[in-house]
Amino acid sequence: MYGIGTFIFQLFWMVLILSFLVPFLRNFLLHSARENLIREIERKRKSRVITLIHRTETLSFFGFTMRRYIDIEDSEEVLRAIKMTPDDMPIDIILHTPGGLVLAAEQIARALKKHKGKVTVFVPHYAMSGGTLIALAADEIVMDENAVLGPLDPQVANVPAPSILSVLKKKDVNEIDDQTLILADIAEKAIKQVKEFVVELLKDKMEMEKAEKIAEILCEGYWTHDYPLDHERLRELGINVNTNVPPEIYALMDLYKQTEQRRPSVQYIPIPYKSEGEARRNGR
Repeated sequence: MYGIGTFIFQLFWMVLILSFLVPFLRNFLLHSARENLIREIERKRKSRVITLIHRTETLSFFGFTMRRYIDIEDSEEVLRAIKMTPDDMPIDIILHTPGGLVLAAEQIARALKKHKGKVTVFVPHYAMSGGTLIALAADEIVMDENAVLGPLDPQVANVPAPSILSVLKKKDVNEIDDQTLILADIAEKAIKQVKEFVVELLKDKMEMEKAEKIAEILCEGYWTHDYPLDHERLRELGINVNTNVPPEIYALMDLYKQTEQRRPSVQYIPIPYKSEGEARRNGR
């Protein structure tokens, strides 16, 4: 009995140790694969590659999920990467984000705007809100055909700033409570500040009147905050974008998979299929 008990005790500790080591090993291999592919893209394009990719993540030990957004830590890291890049070296930034803090997004956008080398933003899937602000700072925006950017109307107290101001137009000021009036004052300032910043980002790429019109449409609540702006709509607004996303960008995104759930909601055979014409030409 003593021998069996000892064996079970040792087996328990081995399983426990492996349960800690396996996630660390998996993460190490994943980070290595990401770095290798980033270096490959940098060698091919002779650029500095910076990723700003936000996914739902799981805390490895407790298993809790958490959403990621653009925050001050992100801006610190991106600004540091830009600082370490020679002035004449191109920067390629890969964006996949729901947005985040305006302050952090503006810091990143301003730093990219000041960089003397060419700045290219790749959007393989979506870059909303603050992500759109960063994209507008680039010399070139490259999007997947189905990728989207989003409006830039500021959010005040989790409410769109233009919606708060609309209350002042629909009700007499004496019928509005003080809290709403305070929020309206903040909302007016927030819209003005973001519009001015958008104009600053665009004025060197187009006529001032056109830049102001784009800033007005993006910031003053023409659409809901989550309205998807694809490459065709962006071109209609006057923003130059193209859809020539290199295959390496998609390969890199495959290394930033969403946190695994108990039951996958999307499943497919992860290989590209050939059309019937291609299959016949290849003798299949």
